[in-house]
Amino acid sequence: MNSRIHVVRPREMTPEDLARWDALQAMAPGPAAANPFMSAYFARAVDGTRPDTRVAVVRRDGEPVAYFPYQRGRFGHGTALGMGVSDHQGAVVHPRETLDPKSLLEACSLNSWEFNHLGGEQRLFVPHATGRFTSPVIDLTPGFAHYEAQLRSRSRSFLKGARAQERRLSRHLGPVRLFHDDRDPDALATLLAWKSAHYRRTGRRDPFAQPWIDQLVRHLATSTHPECRGVLSVLHAGERPVAAHFGLRSRTVFCCWFPSYDRALATYSPGRILFLHMIEAAAASGIQLFDFGRGDAAYKDSFKTGHVSVHEGVLRRATPGAALHWARREPARAAHRVVRRHPGLRSAVLRTMSAVGALRER
Repeated sequence: MNSRIHVVRPREMTPEDLARWDALQAMAPGPAAANPFMSAYFARAVDGTRPDTRVAVVRRDGEPVAYFPYQRGRFGHGTALGMGVSDHQGAVVHPRETLDPKSLLEACSLNSWEFNHLGGEQRLFVPHATGRFTSPVIDLTPGFAHYEAQLRSRSRSFLKGARAQERRLSRHLGPVRLFHDDRDPDALATLLAWKSAHYRRTGRRDPFAQPWIDQLVRHLATSTHPECRGVLSVLHAGERPVAAHFGLRSRTVFCCWFPSYDRALATYSPGRILFLHMIEAAAASGIQLFDFGRGDAAYKDSFKTGHVSVHEGVLRRATPGAALHWARREPARAAHRVVRRHPGLRSAVLRTMSAVGALRER
């Protein structure tokens, strides 16, 4: 069979390509493959904010069999699409297609390709991963009532505590209501302000200080495409917003992305109350998999019913450019791996970051 790889910007893809991408994504194994971060429409949204966005279109005898989105940096170094904010990465490939990943990189003029949230279904790239992580999820296929019963039997005190906090909050400020899929730009601005303050307070880099990320989130907040649309959920107590979350959804998968809350009301655990209402609303809207995303957090463990796998790593070709990338990046990556594997070191790093955050607030 004759194969050909053509590199384009996502905005240059034809309607036929978009439809074919959708069809190939639907063929991928496992419910997580329907992730909105893997959709053509997320690629087009990133392309609207970053001119280095590319897609390699692989054709066999003229028929598209794979789409590989990526960012192309200096010296032929590539990264996963939207790396830094994308929570599910990889290529959309026909299940019967066999590709050589290094030949794919060569066709893209890439010396290396880095990823940190590679989907577990990505058999093309998983062999090149250097780390595996879990992303907690909730299976909502049986519906919210079934999930709530599971939660009650597995963690009765957690659910009981959240409901008690909700009643306390209602008595203090007024009835608790969730505004699901809120399109109010002022509500989004409130959430982003809360989240930026949280990043600064904990010593982390604020992603919204990067214009492309801020623009991407605001663009996706107006998206209505069924395979990749932004969903803003705002929890009110009386007339006051107390917690909010902005995430992405496809027809069947909801991805948590940016949650935050009014710090003045932290004693009421508004974030936990928000997630309970969000999970119920997601189930009612047809979501089958609710993905919290990679990262350790006690609340994720309390809510989850299982997990999916994501990976990090770098695929490199045998080129001088790849060697340069290794020399520049590998020492820092190795240090990160050491910190992650030693709880004591990780705690020390987090304490230091918090101290830096406290200094910022002075």
